[in-house]
Amino acid sequence: LNFWIMFSGLIRRVAPQVARVASRSLLAARPSVNRHGLLATSRFMSTDLPDHVVVDFPALSPTMTQGNIVSWDVAVGDEIGAGDSFGEVETDKATMSFISSDDGFIAKILLPEGTKDVPIGKPVLILVDEPSDVAAFENYSPPDTSSSPTTPAPQPEAEKVEEIATPTTPTTANKPTTSSSFDGVRAKASPLARKLAEKAEIALENLVGTGQSGRITEADVNAYIAKKPTIASGGTGVVYEDIPLSNVRKVIASRLLGSKNTIPHYYLNLDVNVDKAMLLRKNLNEQANGEYKLSMNDLVVKAASLALTDVKAVNSAWMDDFIRQYETVDISVAVSTDSGLITPIIFNADLKGLKEISKDMKALATKARDNALTPEEYQGGTFTISNLGMFGINRFTAIINPPQACILAVGTVEKKVVVDEASESGFGVASTMSVTLSCDHRVVDGAVGAQWLASFKKYFEDPMKMLL
Repeated sequence: LNFWIMFSGLIRRVAPQVARVASRSLLAARPSVNRHGLLATSRFMSTDLPDHVVVDFPALSPTMTQGNIVSWDVAVGDEIGAGDSFGEVETDKATMSFISSDDGFIAKILLPEGTKDVPIGKPVLILVDEPSDVAAFENYSPPDTSSSPTTPAPQPEAEKVEEIATPTTPTTANKPTTSSSFDGVRAKASPLARKLAEKAEIALENLVGTGQSGRITEADVNAYIAKKPTIASGGTGVVYEDIPLSNVRKVIASRLLGSKNTIPHYYLNLDVNVDKAMLLRKNLNEQANGEYKLSMNDLVVKAASLALTDVKAVNSAWMDDFIRQYETVDISVAVSTDSGLITPIIFNADLKGLKEISKDMKALATKARDNALTPEEYQGGTFTISNLGMFGINRFTAIINPPQACILAVGTVEKKVVVDEASESGFGVASTMSVTLSCDHRVVDGAVGAQWLASFKKYFEDPMKMLL
């Protein structure tokens, strides 16, 4: 009896401890989902380290498999809240902010800014709940993974900014100094940026830092090098410039090459009389009182959207096993930026008036050139318009933006001699605009493409129908 009493007491003392251990093992990796719906953080509990969150490299677009860390907006010890930016990430589409989905303090930055080809899901940061826990992760390193990104250089101190006061030292006439000093203080630059500048013989005072507090980063040095002409080797005297490929440029090259190689393009050309459309635009702008200013491209978007409601087969996409015909009309408009071409979308263009289309287009074009578009603003679309008329191009053919079935190429407005039966001479002068429809023959047959162009021409040559 005494044995059983002692055994029962032992069980009562041990059971809570067993339960706590089991609970810890179940919480060993509790996932957290970020605002993009992707697994971005995991919370860990350990007997060796304080409770912490491992932040993984995010997928900021559906087609993204890897990206580059452009810069960090945080440093070890900083407090961050949900919705704050960790830093800038270059995706396959654009440079975007890496947003936190948790509150906490930065305990460790696992990859330095400038790290390239970081795979999705790679640990990049450690967050803790209390500032007192930061010191515990000073020597922390994540477990090895099979896919490791290409870092710019083995630089363990790459996150520290050097701001060391040093006396100015003379330099040779042929080699610029990379330790530029202003009143005895060296330019603020990461060690990696300083090393790259020294290797390229670039004086840091020639660079403008885009990092935190004006720090010069690796990206700043690379951007300066990319703009600097280089003499070709071999003594030929040929001057050339090697421009590094951005992720955006790589994606453009890949998608357009795939489109041209795999999609059976054909092209339909048409000249449209735009005299009435130009008069309508002029009259509406005169009545705007500064509220809006319509462009010819705004009228092109509206006419194209209405033609898509008339000929719905053109508002379609090739999906390999089936053809998807869209019920909504979302017009992608090609916009040229410093980093490459991007196509922000005018959603439900057929339901919007010219004033609203003009407002949306100006706002999206500005955001595109400022690299501020969100994925929702440029991913998707049911039909694309590319307009080179403002550059004086009278006619061109555009490459289809897959999986869409068609793209409309718009040229400039020109004065041409046309048949005019009402004139005594039998001819007259009219303003015409050349358009070319590129079609995917798997989706849109020639007759269907011709019907769409006829509908587009109808709205442009009788623009009052666009206002009904």
